[in-house]
Amino acid sequence: MTDKSLSGRIALVTGASRGIGAATARALGAAGAHVILTARTAGGLEEVEEAIHAEGGSATIAPLDLTENDSIARLAGAIQGRWPALDMLVLNAATLGDLSPVPAFDFKDFAKVLTLNVSAQAALIAAFDPMLRKAAAGRVLGVTSRVARSPRAYWAMYGASKAAFEQLLLSYGEEVHQISNIRVGLIDPGRTATRMRARAYPGEDPATIQQPEAAGERIAALLMADFENGYYEAPEGA
Repeated sequence: MTDKSLSGRIALVTGASRGIGAATARALGAAGAHVILTARTAGGLEEVEEAIHAEGGSATIAPLDLTENDSIARLAGAIQGRWPALDMLVLNAATLGDLSPVPAFDFKDFAKVLTLNVSAQAALIAAFDPMLRKAAAGRVLGVTSRVARSPRAYWAMYGASKAAFEQLLLSYGEEVHQISNIRVGLIDPGRTATRMRARAYPGEDPATIQQPEAAGERIAALLMADFENGYYEAPEGA
């Protein structure tokens, strides 16, 4: 992506140390945005930051665990202290949890899934809403999965968390639609060769499905478009 249409924009991408998050961050950086990268793995973030710089972009890393007490508030405070507004918030960080029958749930694991996939996302929206409102056209894009809308055996833990995530984002979109320039979208990138998918489908050949770079380009392209609140699904076969 050589278009620099995002020059001067600030983007925050969660789960940016690998996979779709890393690819999205690189695509946004290539389009001219300054990308703030956050994830738990500092080494992975440093690699993505270096790649963005090598491609002529700019980035800042913020290693943290989104589920730790006050971590999101600290992140928001640091970003607010450096930039006046946040143009793009990409909510990509998520965890799969156990693939198990509902009666066999490990409820400690389920609580962890809900904490990251739902509660932390609500906290991110609350923390960055003021900065998004200050942007000329604030954009919030959440990475989701079709399992949120199409129940599947053994996927209830992840699917339920993503269904709640979708409700959370789209409800926020409705709340701010008439009183701000913020627009909120959900994007299902489709079957993508990520570490999470490899855990869910250990026998799948990752070369036969979409690579993270393609998903990242799609997400970046949507953020550069004048999109409206709603759900954006992967092309057929992805």
